[in-house]
Formats: sequence, C-alpha cells, structure tokens
Amino acid sequence: MSGRVGERSILIVEDEKVVADTLGQILASHGYEIRVVYSAEDAVETIANWSPNLAILDVMLPKMNGIEFAVVLKENLPDCHVLLFSGQPSVEALMQKARNEGHDFEILAKPVHPTVMLDAISTLLSPEGPDHAHQA
Repeated sequence: MSGRVGERSILIVEDEKVVADTLGQILASHGYEIRVVYSAEDAVETIANWSPNLAILDVMLPKMNGIEFAVVLKENLPDCHVLLFSGQPSVEALMQKARNEGHDFEILAKPVHPTVMLDAISTLLSPEGPDHAHQA
C-alpha cells in the first residue's frame, strides 16, 4: 500500500549524520520503518509525502530548531508523537517557551543509550499511549 504507513514508522531529524544514521540502524534492526533526514527543512519535505507515527528530533538543528519543527509537525500531523533529544543544557528556555505556547513535548538528554530510546519509543507508540501523569 503506497503512502500508507504502519504503526511503527519513525522519522529521525538529527544534523549529526553519524548519530542520525546509527539511531536509524538501531531502530530499523528492531523492526521500525525509518526515514532519516539531517535538517528540519528536509523533514518538512518528507512529511509532505509520508506520515510517521513518531518523530525523533534533535532540538539544536542548524536553521529551524527541533521544537519549531515539532510545532509544525503537530499542526500537520496531530497524531504523530514527538520525542525530542538534546545535548545542550540551554534548551530549557526553548522548551519553556513551547510550553507557554501550549506545546508539551517529551525530551531525552544526549547521549541517549539505545535501550532508553527504545523504551521511550515503545511507550509513545503503545496502544495505551504515553502516560500523561507527569503533566505540570
């Protein structure tokens, strides 16, 4: 079925190619359908033709950052889960700005161990959905 995506499709947006490609290989080996892009701008083009169930986004991307793309993604694909990750302590201000605008996203700190990432993905894509008990 062309264009139709299963429940295990993941878009990875990460400008560090080694990190992006490695994460893509790990997830593909666990049975996920993966698309890897290296900028938010490429991700915008990708979601025009493909609807993932989950997007894993680096926060610190070159032009449009991951949080800005997450907002665009949720406007276009409201059922797509978002998982942000970052190695920059400075992203808290960006996260707070997004929360103030009504956007609350999961975030993991880099480096992320593959099992931590897989557990987070499994939780987000489970039929029960993510646990929202942590809302502030």
